[in-house]
Amino acid sequence: MNTMTSICPSELVRLPARHGVAIRLNPGQTIKVINTHGKQVVDTWAFNPHDLYEAISMEHSRPFWLKLNPHKGDSLLTNKRRKILTLVEDTTPGIHDTLVAACDPTRYVQLGVEGHHDSCNENLFLALDAIGLVAPETPSPLNLFMNVPVHPDGRIEFAQPVSEPGQYVCLEAQMEVIVVLSACPQDITAVNGMRPQDVHYCIL
Repeated sequence: MNTMTSICPSELVRLPARHGVAIRLNPGQTIKVINTHGKQVVDTWAFNPHDLYEAISMEHSRPFWLKLNPHKGDSLLTNKRRKILTLVEDTTPGIHDTLVAACDPTRYVQLGVEGHHDSCNENLFLALDAIGLVAPETPSPLNLFMNVPVHPDGRIEFAQPVSEPGQYVCLEAQMEVIVVLSACPQDITAVNGMRPQDVHYCIL
């Protein structure tokens, strides 16, 4: 189900729980990511399609913002410090995460899972593989809707998202880009309210 999706403007597309998708955007196009049922995290990446070594970078974006989370009007940078996406609309309370790596098989082993468990890392590579591409590594994602409070003593916590059903964010492409979305499969911690669910997206 991980596919490169070519869709008409404003066509609403369902991204099933636990799956990923790759979408190509031209400069100026906007992707709207809708938390259909609320409480669902969407790991989000963006790559330069002409050079997959250039990708969205939380490490480069945070110093540019001088804060931990992007707000409306903030641009996300690549590892070459170029603007790749801009958050142009956000109807949620504005709680997203830029600190936590994508879940992967090793993470689930650490959480006590036996056997295979879907992961955002796997979704990233499957989505790109479906369009004939291979990422050289897994960049740290922009974890849309993810709630990771930072406490005064420096501790972080995995808390349930505060987004409500139907709330959304809009990300505008600042360059030609491949965006990868993963409806996070995490069901061991409170990240998705313990229940991964579908989300929807459309291109504006």
